[in-house]
Amino acid sequence: MSRNTPLFAAERVALLLALMLTLAATSALASTRNGAPPLPSAIVSLAPTMQARGGGLLTYFGLSVYDGWYWSATPGWPSAGPYALDLHYHRNLDGVKIAERSVDEITRLELGSSAERLRWGVAMKRVFPDIKPGDRLTGVNAGAGVVRFFYNGKPIGEISDPGFADAFFGIWLHPATSRADFRRKLLGTP
Repeated sequence: MSRNTPLFAAERVALLLALMLTLAATSALASTRNGAPPLPSAIVSLAPTMQARGGGLLTYFGLSVYDGWYWSATPGWPSAGPYALDLHYHRNLDGVKIAERSVDEITRLELGSSAERLRWGVAMKRVFPDIKPGDRLTGVNAGAGVVRFFYNGKPIGEISDPGFADAFFGIWLHPATSRADFRRKLLGTP
């Protein structure tokens, strides 16, 4: 077959089109750093300069629990600006149990007083919904002691307490977290 036949030209066009689609997909993936899905507009409006710093899968005894991404205007934690933790769940979880487990981790980190942890536990139980596979729960440190929570991109509540943000996000980001491997993934560090 001659290189000038219509069939050969059509094959070149198809190959070129496939290459262009591959490059476009690669570019789109690169634009959501670390494979992080874009944040919902309600969250972006709170802190438009946040970028995905890192992310990965959290497992518990080999079971996939959620994918998580850390978003911040600046690298590292604690961040100088607003930051968010965006979790995409793979299993059913009870909102009350999530709050109780959060208090357990905050206690293990020795953050806050007993009275603060009790108050935070009550507030988290009020805010956290029951989770099913595919759900997205996002916490945003909005500054000034305010943490706003979003469920599948919609606001569901906030906890306004000066020490809460560091304690809550410390579950994942504190240097003494029980999951140092996940912390490194979130912060995008080796």
